[in-house]
Amino acid sequence: MQAVAHILVGLVAALHVYILVLEMFLWERAPGRGLSGFDADMARRTAPLAANQGLYNGFLAAGLIWGLIAADPTAYRVQVFFLSCVLVAGLYGGLTANRRILFAQALPGAIGLAAVLAAG
Repeated sequence: MQAVAHILVGLVAALHVYILVLEMFLWERAPGRGLSGFDADMARRTAPLAANQGLYNGFLAAGLIWGLIAADPTAYRVQVFFLSCVLVAGLYGGLTANRRILFAQALPGAIGLAAVLAAG
């Protein structure tokens, strides 16, 4: 079960690196505009906000990666903390911004958290 939990944590970390790239570097291009649904002008005007969100997603990814490379008991605690942050951020985003965030962020975070807790 530990290996499954580590794989899921790694996948959630990779997801957040991908979100970082979309929001920080590709927001005004096709992939970012496809994510947001914004036209070119709105994407340009909201790019600083998206970059800020992307940075926060990078911090989540960094924390999850730290949880994968740290030794226990730190690894377990860090994974639980950052997966909880992912879950809360996904729930908040899904309820306040776009329901898709519930499936794209909260659900993977919840599955990863459940696996880490079960393995712990």
